[in-house]
Amino acid sequence: MELRHLQALTAVKDHGTFSAAAAHLNTVQSNISAHVARLERELGVPLVDRADGSLTEEGAVVVSRARRILAELEALMADVVACSDEVAGTVRVGMIGTTARWLVPRLMDLARKQHPKLRLVVVEGTTMSLEAQLANGQLDVAVLHLPLGGRDLIGRLLFKEDLVLVVPDGHPLAFVDHPVSLEALSELELLLPLPGTVFREELDAATRPLGITLHPSAEIDGLRLIATLTFEGYGPAILPATAVPSFLRNQFLAIPIAGLPKRRVGVAQRSRGLPSAPTRALCELLVDVVDPPHDRPSGVHVDP
Repeated sequence: MELRHLQALTAVKDHGTFSAAAAHLNTVQSNISAHVARLERELGVPLVDRADGSLTEEGAVVVSRARRILAELEALMADVVACSDEVAGTVRVGMIGTTARWLVPRLMDLARKQHPKLRLVVVEGTTMSLEAQLANGQLDVAVLHLPLGGRDLIGRLLFKEDLVLVVPDGHPLAFVDHPVSLEALSELELLLPLPGTVFREELDAATRPLGITLHPSAEIDGLRLIATLTFEGYGPAILPATAVPSFLRNQFLAIPIAGLPKRRVGVAQRSRGLPSAPTRALCELLVDVVDPPHDRPSGVHVDP
């Protein structure tokens, strides 16, 4: 079994066809076919369904392990480079959308100053989708909503963030000069996250013990999409404080909500394996980005 065989099968999974995998790896389709066939003969099972190009059950198992093997090889090479006191290599970082909007530009600026040879690949997604990508090796690290649901992941708190009710200027609640109560939220139709998501579970955990029910006008996967719909006039929503960009703050108000816990955003990694030097450097940069209080967005809090 050779690394190129694992790379070929992983590329077929990621790009859908043998020809697309060949283009990604800068080779010809016959090489991809030969590498996958060699792997199938060695393992004694079909790994790709030739009828539609999808992986078999055995193929999916192999790809899951292959991603980790390839990631460890990449980490090994990066760690060797780092022995010369120069961090170089690629880090694949996933990030929830509302946080990515303000955090990614600051992260890129700091990375260029401190580690100019560090290459970032940023993937935006929901907490659930990022956890899956992190667990199977597609990501090296992820910034997402805590607590974690994945058993093979570990996370630590990066910051806490106020949750606010976002309404357009002119909404009846926009004239209230105090935090809105949870009871008042039950009188509204809100754009809410999907049941089962971490954010929705936290909202329900705060309201259910009080006998309060939140009424959705729609239930949507992804806070950034919810924010976009709110800004386009489809209704109020409970959002993180940083979800309202500066250029919209004269059109929308972020009203504090009494009795609602802050959102906890953390850095997650796989619990097994040693993170590469670039990944470790990226985690340090994340802390450096959010730590200075004078440069922190309003509503974001870092525990001392």
